[in-house]
Amino acid sequence: MASNKGSAGGKGPGGKRSGRQPSLAQLRAFAAVAEHLHFRDAAAAIGMSQPALSGAVSALEDVLGVRLLERTTRKVLLSPAGERLAVRAKVVLEAVGELIEEAEAVRGPFTGALRLGVIPTVAPYLLPTVLRLVHDRYPDLDLQVHEEQTSSLVDGLLAGRLDLLLLAVPLGVPGVTELPLFDEDFVLVTPLDHWLGGREGIPREALRELNLLLLDEGHCLRDQALDICREAGRGDLPVTTTAAGLSTLVQLVAGGLGVTLLPRTAVKVESSRSSQLLTGYFADPAPTRRIALAMRTGAARAGEYEELAGALRGAMRGLPVRMVPSPLAPA
Repeated sequence: MASNKGSAGGKGPGGKRSGRQPSLAQLRAFAAVAEHLHFRDAAAAIGMSQPALSGAVSALEDVLGVRLLERTTRKVLLSPAGERLAVRAKVVLEAVGELIEEAEAVRGPFTGALRLGVIPTVAPYLLPTVLRLVHDRYPDLDLQVHEEQTSSLVDGLLAGRLDLLLLAVPLGVPGVTELPLFDEDFVLVTPLDHWLGGREGIPREALRELNLLLLDEGHCLRDQALDICREAGRGDLPVTTTAAGLSTLVQLVAGGLGVTLLPRTAVKVESSRSSQLLTGYFADPAPTRRIALAMRTGAARAGEYEELAGALRGAMRGLPVRMVPSPLAPA
């Protein structure tokens, strides 16, 4: 006796296929609802109106011949079939995204859009070099720059919103490959009358009692500065004044509110904003940070990104930094 399993898989009565296939729009709509379990939030996430979203999901149910959602007046739930097929829909959409990415890559190296994410404590100081390099060497590349904090950049990279990041590492994030560029020292920026102003060979231990000004929470440079202070034995002394950007931070120092730590690449730009500043240098080994490009592991354009990293190392040799050899280069 033949079993009756309904009309799943796009089959009509009698088990015959209807001949229709789900569209990508239908799959995207269903995947969004499956993720958010809310029509309004799902519609906003993929830039679709609620009626269009609901219609797309209903059309998908009709094509597949199964009920995917259980709708109530208060919430949306996945049916048992919906839970199973949501996983499949996600796989299909990811595969389509990879197909598009691969197609863009094979059109030619360094062509099309490259969405580059940069942290705020790097962007003003390195972007002139990056932009000049891209303009001169890769004129067909459509570079699109996004300045955001580290956590947002990493989320954007993993979600496919961004292609490449320029930021401080290590990130320690699965699925992300780092291409180191250089290491740079931190320096101590003080007011003119500060006892450490302009000194060389400053011991890290001097940080224990200084009135240190830092960036707001969320900036990786703040976390790095706090780590340096802990290594110096400062402990968790309170930080009473913070700023949203390095330019404001430096102005606070110039006004006599305290001292701060700056990466070497920022010193020339930021110290020129005031004549009331002095720069002090730490004794070796000075506290440092590493700057790198970061890409999705296995990215279709990985070869291009590695070449770009090599070109950037060459272009940045005039900066007060120490270049890091590529870990992917032959020994």
